[in-house]
Amino acid sequence: MDGIINIDKSSGMTSFDVVRRLKRILKMKKIGHTGTLDPMATGILVICTGRATRLAQDIEGQRKTYIAGFELGYKTTTYDTEGEITHRTDKGAKREELEKALENFRGEIDQIPPMYSALKVNGKRLYELAREGKEVERKSRRVTIENLEILDFDGRKGTFTCTVSKGTYIRSLIYDIGELLGTYGVMTSLRRTQVGEYTLDIAYTLEEIEDMMGKEDYSFSKSIEESFLYPTIEISGEKNIKLFNNGNTLIYEKEDGRYRIYNDKKFLGLAEVKKCRLKGYKYYNV
Repeated sequence: MDGIINIDKSSGMTSFDVVRRLKRILKMKKIGHTGTLDPMATGILVICTGRATRLAQDIEGQRKTYIAGFELGYKTTTYDTEGEITHRTDKGAKREELEKALENFRGEIDQIPPMYSALKVNGKRLYELAREGKEVERKSRRVTIENLEILDFDGRKGTFTCTVSKGTYIRSLIYDIGELLGTYGVMTSLRRTQVGEYTLDIAYTLEEIEDMMGKEDYSFSKSIEESFLYPTIEISGEKNIKLFNNGNTLIYEKEDGRYRIYNDKKFLGLAEVKKCRLKGYKYYNV
């Protein structure tokens, strides 16, 4: 099975837990996810299977939309409710103060990743260092907050929706908003509602997939052809087909970009054109 599966992850599972369970359900080894969700988070986790795993970075790089719950007035080691509380304050905020603070976080911003994250420093993951009681300097990185809107807020607790670029930590965003307000902010819930074109209305729980597999219904998996709706190029001639299938370069007068490649309406794979040079994208061929 080579394809893309849109999972609606439940709370309490790591992204790797989802992959391990899918390996058992699908009875296959080559499975990978396209962007980690914390255990407490729910929602979309896009999974690649078989040869589609080569294309995981393409999906991981797409923008993501979340609905996040937050609370002001205390700080934890993890920036969410799963961490140890380290500071408290009675200070909340008025809605207009929060609205004004959010103006500073829309667009391109510099964000420092939290200590409790899977990023590596000198070969060791940050959360491993954090569990040892160590805190190291983290470099800020540029991320984009395309949309950030309050859904509800009572002066202490609230929710907002946001659409962000790859690498954005919602926990850190809430922490930084709290800092700007002169208080503390903690993430209380997180649901990922969209990754690129993948939405919750076309997502499946693990239980649903297991049930469908029992009925030999594989409609939960989308093919590479369906998942990457790039423009098409039709190639002909045994020599060109052989060159493409072997990952060689073809000369083709097309605009730069990514394409789906066909021969006699049969899907062959994906390719990228740069300066009229066509090559199988990420060496993906059917």
